[in-house]
Amino acid sequence: MKKEIKIEYELLDSIEDLDSNDAELLKAARAVTANAYAPYSNFFVGAVAELNNGERVSGTNQENASSPVGICSERVLLSAASVIYPNVPIKTLAISYVNNNDAAKNEQPVSPCGICRQSLLEYEERMKQKMRIILSAAKGKVIILESAGALLPLSFGSSDL
Repeated sequence: MKKEIKIEYELLDSIEDLDSNDAELLKAARAVTANAYAPYSNFFVGAVAELNNGERVSGTNQENASSPVGICSERVLLSAASVIYPNVPIKTLAISYVNNNDAAKNEQPVSPCGICRQSLLEYEERMKQKMRIILSAAKGKVIILESAGALLPLSFGSSDL
């Protein structure tokens, strides 16, 4: 028997198509890419989350010469949010990037890596609330997902242990 997995998302032409709060969040994510430390990949990623309490938390990727010990912006953000505002769910998370290796790619939304997808899903499950995710580049199209779960179908989680 074959089954199918479908992922629903909204695709917008630009930041101008977002409501004002989402546009402000994405602008903040785009701006915070300047704080990323990415001297090896030249791929600067920024993430900004709005929490249920109205506060915002940001994160950027942090590379290291010993490349496996770097950390992605999403996990930096989740760690900061967990420490600064424990047990406060994320309402919306915006992620953006600047690719200094190929400026032509700076208009295509990019999606979180596998480790970050797992981390986002577990944060969402731990908080018992879905988080909206906005994905975009320095400019161009915008993808909106209603849940981190959409990024990781057939996921492995605590209920599997």
